[in-house]
Amino acid sequence: MKMKQPRISLCLLFALGFYAAGCPARAQREAPVEIVASHTFGLKTAQGAAEMPFDVSLEWNQPQPQVVRAVVMFHGKGRDVDGYYKSTLRAAEGAGGDAAATSIVVAPQFLNEEDARAHHLPDGVLRWREGTWEAGTEAAGPVGLSAYEVIDAIVAHLADRKFFPNLKTIVLAGHSGGGQAMQRYAMVGRAESVAAGIHLRYVVANPSSYFYSGDERPRFDGQKFQFEAASEKECRNFNHWKYGPLDVHEEYVQKSAAAGWQGLEDAYARKDVVYLLGTADVDPHEKDLDVSCAGEMEGPSRFLRGQAYYAWLHGRHAAEWNQRMWFVPGVAHSAGKMFTSECGVAALFERSSCQDQ
Repeated sequence: MKMKQPRISLCLLFALGFYAAGCPARAQREAPVEIVASHTFGLKTAQGAAEMPFDVSLEWNQPQPQVVRAVVMFHGKGRDVDGYYKSTLRAAEGAGGDAAATSIVVAPQFLNEEDARAHHLPDGVLRWREGTWEAGTEAAGPVGLSAYEVIDAIVAHLADRKFFPNLKTIVLAGHSGGGQAMQRYAMVGRAESVAAGIHLRYVVANPSSYFYSGDERPRFDGQKFQFEAASEKECRNFNHWKYGPLDVHEEYVQKSAAAGWQGLEDAYARKDVVYLLGTADVDPHEKDLDVSCAGEMEGPSRFLRGQAYYAWLHGRHAAEWNQRMWFVPGVAHSAGKMFTSECGVAALFERSSCQDQ
């Protein structure tokens, strides 16, 4: 683990910009992050070497025999690694007992190109094009490493018995954009093979959208919904990756899907996945909600989109099912409130449980 320069604070105005997705466009580009993570870890590939920013609660290149649980927390669109990391530490304390003492918290930061420019980061630090890492897209530089390959590398390091001889569970958790990443990575990722013998849990909190392996989408009538086949006449790219299985450009995803999407979905249904939904995350105009036509076809709000997706997948896999959906009462789109809630703490540290929906 390499120490970097002290944390940098930066407040800049948003630069105006637009993107075309065949649907409503966002009117503003993302501002550079205020804080860059305090550490980096190295990655070596056939294309070359790179550094990944992250925060971590222990020296992870030294033996940590007391650690039995690793919680890897993935930030949202704003890349606020500091806030997510501190919320996870608070959740560990809230779990009580020896949860904090026997856990390691890891929080990677998927910077974009503007972050790297604004903070004058070394050329070797990984950075992505704005809003792409969640889908497993290759980095813009210095090497074309998939974001999902970075997750594989984190899992592999945690599974190394030289450093964590007694590790029993790895929790991969994310909120908002991080929740999108976790839902897709749980579908196509390689964590189970990388960390053989270690239990994997995925916590998917308040994402804007989900991956559907078929062309059905929910049709809403108020709070009620039913599923019908959608068509490209309604939305040209509604079933393209990351929303569906078509038109996949990411090499990592292509390789995972080569054996067939149905097999991936069957395996996904058997994985330990907790969908954590804030009951007040219902604003159809929330600033970071995916309002592309593909996103809108999944429902009017995050809370309803999550319920619909869970119902769709569970209906297809009633016999072999290892997933659950938990509600966090009164919480809207706040990672801190979600993960420090009773259900959030239970999802991350399993010292208690929450009511299945």
